[in-house]
Amino acid sequence: MTPTALIAEDELLLAVNLRAELVAAWPALEIVAQAANGTAAVEMAIQHRPQLCFLDIRMPGMTGLEAAQAITEDWPGDAGALPLFVFVTAYDQYALQAFDAAAADYLLKPVTPERLAQCVRRLQARLAQPAAEDATLASLRRLLAQAATPVPRLRHLQATVGEAIELVPVDDIVYLEAADKYVRAVTAQRDYWVRAPLRDLLPQLDGERFWQVHRSTVVQIDAVARAQRQENGTVVLALRQRPETLTVSRVHANRFKAL
Repeated sequence: MTPTALIAEDELLLAVNLRAELVAAWPALEIVAQAANGTAAVEMAIQHRPQLCFLDIRMPGMTGLEAAQAITEDWPGDAGALPLFVFVTAYDQYALQAFDAAAADYLLKPVTPERLAQCVRRLQARLAQPAAEDATLASLRRLLAQAATPVPRLRHLQATVGEAIELVPVDDIVYLEAADKYVRAVTAQRDYWVRAPLRDLLPQLDGERFWQVHRSTVVQIDAVARAQRQENGTVVLALRQRPETLTVSRVHANRFKAL
């Protein structure tokens, strides 16, 4: 079976160079898609279903880590094993050690032929003996956790209400849902709109109380009445003070594995 790959890199010259170096180092590899940003990478990955995804860490709109999370969450159930993610990064050596410890491969810019050859050998070995999906998900979870930077905790959210700014106590929030450039903050009584991306709010929330259950959803765990696993393995959360349910993605379902 011909191995397949996707490249996501917003700098065209670097993408062209990586593609050429990969063709030289791994002639049998077929590059099935090339994306200029993280959003396009997710769409192309779901469409072409490559075995490997080479993702630049810093891309506009969606980072490589966020793209990997989105691909994992949107990966079709009939598409087989999740792809292996290779992160292309200009991070310092400390961060590279963290990537390596998390069992995810990486390439440091500018990519050298020697390092690429080592990466190719590692990927070929993993494709020959695929790891369990749980191991791939565990690696991604560790990388997402390592990428988070601790910041001061939020006590209130600033929500736009007509011409005014209303302060919404964090303790009142049932869940948060990303909506483009806004976040919908849902309380027991009503919804508020906060002009900030979820990625900026998440590090400011207490991780023991606010659990990310999907790349676009964070729930206050005390507001969850019941977690129920469906026949297809999906976990669905029923809330204490809201009628709707929330679906937990496969990336975060491990928090409910005791069910």
